[in-house]
Amino acid sequence: MPALPAKPYPQDVHERLAADARELIGRYPVARSALLPLLHLVQAEEGCVTPTGIRFCAEQLDLTTAEVTAVATFYTMYRRRPAGEHHVGVCTNTLCAVLGGDQIFDELKQHLGIENNATTDDGKISIEHIECNAACDYAPVVMVNWEFFDNQTPESAKQLVDDLRAGREVHPTRGAKLCSFKETARILAGFPDERPGAVDESGAGGTPSLAGLKLAKGEALPGTPGTKVVAPRHEGTEA
Repeated sequence: MPALPAKPYPQDVHERLAADARELIGRYPVARSALLPLLHLVQAEEGCVTPTGIRFCAEQLDLTTAEVTAVATFYTMYRRRPAGEHHVGVCTNTLCAVLGGDQIFDELKQHLGIENNATTDDGKISIEHIECNAACDYAPVVMVNWEFFDNQTPESAKQLVDDLRAGREVHPTRGAKLCSFKETARILAGFPDERPGAVDESGAGGTPSLAGLKLAKGEALPGTPGTKVVAPRHEGTEA
């Protein structure tokens, strides 16, 4: 396959990214296994995976640009259009949709004046409808730079994007404090999160997430002392 008609990165940018790429590639016994982190690396540079980024990844791994493009277009976390400083993903899969995700997405598009996969003129917000975020117990869910904002409503989601555009400090429902989309992409590439305390803020499973596990263990629901909804396996089927 011929190379994409893409310009190379400027020399200083290329040298900086090449040093990062060598570090990532060195973590794998087979170099091409580093492709996913490398795609996050170039996305951290430009806010999306561009033809220049694809060319860079191909050169680092001795792959064709067609091979890199096939991977970059398969996984939805790699964007083909520049993301905003804050990339807002609205889950529109079944449970979130029926609990209000579709309405949240429609009202956010109208509120921001943009369509799916577009970015506001000020470059602050991009929006995307996303398939399952694996947070059905907190539906409907919105994510900003892959951090969770749970139990959203159209009003709370619009306030969220307004706060982001105004530069106000915003804290996810769960997880670390927000950083920019590009900073998040670099962390996803496999580089340390340098923000003080951010790792400790990531937390663990919340009460809704653990409810099924507790029921499977035979624990009673809150407010129903001694009443087991699901009996542990070793106790047979008695309630």
